[in-house]
Amino acid sequence: MSPAMLELLWRSFVETLAMTAAAGFVSLALGLPVGLLLVMTDRHGLVERIWLNRLIGAVVNAVRSIPFIILLVAAIPLTRWIVGTSIGVAAAIVPLSLAAIPYYARIAELSFREVDQGLIQAARAMGGSRWTIIFDVLIPEALPGLTSGFTVTLVTLIGASAMAGAVGSGGLGDLAIRYGYQRFETNVMVVVVFVLIALVSALQWAGDRLAARFDKRSRANVEA
Repeated sequence: MSPAMLELLWRSFVETLAMTAAAGFVSLALGLPVGLLLVMTDRHGLVERIWLNRLIGAVVNAVRSIPFIILLVAAIPLTRWIVGTSIGVAAAIVPLSLAAIPYYARIAELSFREVDQGLIQAARAMGGSRWTIIFDVLIPEALPGLTSGFTVTLVTLIGASAMAGAVGSGGLGDLAIRYGYQRFETNVMVVVVFVLIALVSALQWAGDRLAARFDKRSRANVEA
């Protein structure tokens, strides 16, 4: 590959990281509270509100059921309203976040539901408030699952960001389409695929290690 192409590859790699990091942050900041709210408002939850639980669940399911490529196009008016354009890295973050929030919310919900109910009941019996139970029991005990789920979410975002390249979002997907596909430069396509595989593998390895550390810490706290 030429020096100019290597520079373009590096810039596309950084753009992919930026899209994934920004959308991942939004999914964590909003998806985690939504997942927690789904658990808390469910039957026998800390704040039982069945109607609210069903409403939130319906919205989450509705957004999750939309294929990303369709969501990418459907969100163009919203994207233009937020960032002022429908192309580029900043524009891609909007539909990526819309797709990732409900995805991670369901993963977070499952992680919270796996927390031993005995610990929650014990905290209640000792007079723990709702916030105490959330921050001292639910989140710490669910942290391994939350970490693993967030890793899966980031990996999914990397794939989605590559798909967003079809509409000129930038990143590795855009590079692969414009040069590898449209200009029939097979070497570019191969390199992009290799970089994506390496990125996903590194991210999954780091996420697994972090989740294992949290799980080990959680087990130690239970035994203590």
